[in-house]
Amino acid sequence: MSLQPEADRPVVLVVDDAPSSLGVLCDTLESAGYTVLVAGDGESALQRLELVTPDAILLDGLMPGLSGFDTCRRIKSTPAWAHVPVIFMTGLSETPHVVEGFACGGVDYVVKPLRAQEVLARLHTHARNARITRMARDAVDVAGLGVVFVDALGRIAWRSPQAAVWLQALEDGAGAGQLPAALKAALDVDSTQVVRTQTDPPLSVRNMGIATLGETMLLLELQREGTAASSRLSHAALTPRETEVLSWLAKGKTNRDIADILGMSPRTVNKHLEHIFEKLGVETRAAAAALASGQLP
Repeated sequence: MSLQPEADRPVVLVVDDAPSSLGVLCDTLESAGYTVLVAGDGESALQRLELVTPDAILLDGLMPGLSGFDTCRRIKSTPAWAHVPVIFMTGLSETPHVVEGFACGGVDYVVKPLRAQEVLARLHTHARNARITRMARDAVDVAGLGVVFVDALGRIAWRSPQAAVWLQALEDGAGAGQLPAALKAALDVDSTQVVRTQTDPPLSVRNMGIATLGETMLLLELQREGTAASSRLSHAALTPRETEVLSWLAKGKTNRDIADILGMSPRTVNKHLEHIFEKLGVETRAAAAALASGQLP
């Protein structure tokens, strides 16, 4: 029995048209500290997601009505859910089915009959990686900056809370999950250029290049008069990784803390900080943190 407090327990959504056959798996997940939610079909799964965003989803590929593959596509096309890792669990083991599982956005594929401990190990790895990634992306909302990840089809794969506010203000009839037309030009420009919208104050959009999963990272910033510190940040040409390191530094984290959060060694964090100091024209951690927090001109 897990002693983990209920509020701290990670949540996994299990989607299968025969949930009664998953008793051993659900018991194993509960014993390992997960809160398990169950849905019997794709539509029910989407309804569950309207109420709670789980840390991971275990999804059957072959179900009546909305298939698991189509359900996954719906999940990945919704920005609020797109970050949740989807692990397929199905009896469909032929190569085309496995390929489709990954093509529609799945991160892993296990074949029935399920081995509960194997599923648990895979689930733990993917849920942990997704949580760390989400924490790192949330950290970019520092010094008035926001971040948007855009997939190869121009759809919003993820957006930070600050970016979500600005995107809502820019809505121009684009479909759900689509990048507003005012920002699309940033996908076609060199990473050193800045595209400005016609809002007041204008919103600068910097293309930071390809990040994870082939997604393009856009860094957003409001251009106000007198925001010298913010301007220095936006023109420092920090890489996505350097931006993450700086944002956690600004939140008072030590090198070891940052290393644990971002999954790297403290020595690598120190190397990133050396590059950050050089690009920002500062010499100390305190100066870099003050600049990131808008307290240094």
